[in-house]
Amino acid sequence: MTVWFPDWPVTAGGFGADVPAAAMSADRVIARTAAAGVEGVVVGQRRRQAQRRCPHIALFDHDPDRDAREFEPVVRAVAEISPRLDVVEPGWISLRALGPSRYFGGDDVLAQRLVEMVVADAATVSSRPGVGIADGRFASSVAARLAVRRGQPVVVGAGESPGFCADLPIGWLQTLGESDPELIELFARLGLRRLGDLAALSAVDVLGRFGHPGVHAHRLAAGADTRPASTTDPAPQRRLDHVLDDPVAQASAVVFVAKQLADQVAESLAADGRVCTRLVVLLESEHGERSERSWYRSAGLTAAAMVERVRWQLDAWINLPRGSDQELTGGIALVRLTPDEVRADDGSQLGLWGGQTEADRRAARAVARLTTLTSQEAVTVPVWRGGRLPADRYEWVPAAMVDLDQRSRAVSRAGTGSGPTGPWPGSLPSPSPATVFADPLPVEVLDEHGVALQVTGRGMVSARPAILRLLAGDHESGWRRGRVRRIIAWAGPWPVEERWWEPERHRRLARFQVVTDDHDGYLVVAEHQRWWISARYD
Repeated sequence: MTVWFPDWPVTAGGFGADVPAAAMSADRVIARTAAAGVEGVVVGQRRRQAQRRCPHIALFDHDPDRDAREFEPVVRAVAEISPRLDVVEPGWISLRALGPSRYFGGDDVLAQRLVEMVVADAATVSSRPGVGIADGRFASSVAARLAVRRGQPVVVGAGESPGFCADLPIGWLQTLGESDPELIELFARLGLRRLGDLAALSAVDVLGRFGHPGVHAHRLAAGADTRPASTTDPAPQRRLDHVLDDPVAQASAVVFVAKQLADQVAESLAADGRVCTRLVVLLESEHGERSERSWYRSAGLTAAAMVERVRWQLDAWINLPRGSDQELTGGIALVRLTPDEVRADDGSQLGLWGGQTEADRRAARAVARLTTLTSQEAVTVPVWRGGRLPADRYEWVPAAMVDLDQRSRAVSRAGTGSGPTGPWPGSLPSPSPATVFADPLPVEVLDEHGVALQVTGRGMVSARPAILRLLAGDHESGWRRGRVRRIIAWAGPWPVEERWWEPERHRRLARFQVVTDDHDGYLVVAEHQRWWISARYD
């Protein structure tokens, strides 16, 4: 059985379904309320497109820690039916339905009962969840999403999952994170547009053509998802414990211990060519209070992903309301990680050029180490968000908010104006500037007669740029105030007008690329009849 809350980040952000709101990540919509959907806001839109569709929409940054913290009441409500459940991600739970179904008198009664309990017990929930019941995780997850559209639980009878999946679009494999977009696109080009089309192929032929990822997709398409949520106790030899002689109350110290255990788990499994897909995290206080959660990820949990889930679980436990039956009243005395479900690590075939290198892996390990030694906010990494000026294209975010193994989230693209989704309209052409000044340097741009240049509203320049004079000293460029450089080559102007619909943030400027007589290149910006050096080319 799968319980799924659509657009959970906006629910965790405190917005009701009747309020137009959307959660943003990398300047794109990742979740929106029903009211925003009615206005035409969809997942994947850029910030400007969303505001154009719904000018009065409330936009806020995505916070995975907040999502996990606000999801704890829902997890506790579902645990009243079945304590052994898997949290796939905040807003998504799976659990074995056989025992609860027998207790409540059938799958349909169980689904209705679960919806009522979640809505009644979790005060933070502003919308009804989708509940789906089927033979496996994949089919039940699809059923849960269809249940949201239909407004009632979707129950697939025993043995009917192959027929249920046959008519579904092949894109469901990508939607649920079971297959890469490149593989789904390849299936579509070959004419495999339905899951039934893929299931009809021979498993041997699929293995020979698509490898292990194709076999995995073929098994799911055929409704043969043989990975039910385990209800047995984990094998004792797989557990990794760390008993703290002096219980600690600082979350950072607990995360540091979890990082050591996660590294040991990942290294031991990697030595056997295996990866953990289901991790049981147990935290115990000095007074005997316990917090136990099972976390699932079909693609496998890296050491960083394990630590992230420990932090989510600990943060949710610390923020439980006072007086609750599981309130944390003392320091943490025990941390236990149990890889309860593992599978063969099929790996991935990297391209001939590019892909993740050993330097990337070392950098990720160094970032994770620094995070545990300092704090979650002290170590930051750049994330591409897009923009028409070099200083706008990237922002620094805490490393804990970025899964460094998912390169689509962290910065890994080169070239001016390009990012995870392609070129940014209106950005400057390559090459990228080598130095971007945090504070632009004020300058004067003059013609041959020493007259200041003007740029008209139509983007026309009054004369040919000939002289560049710095108005403030700069140690980084080696210029002194009043120093004059002659311009030997230039290109532009490239005018741009941003946020014309917001009077307070409206910008209208023109950009130039100039080369001075010392053969240095600069990006010069004209705004409000004033000139600035924004970046330097080397």
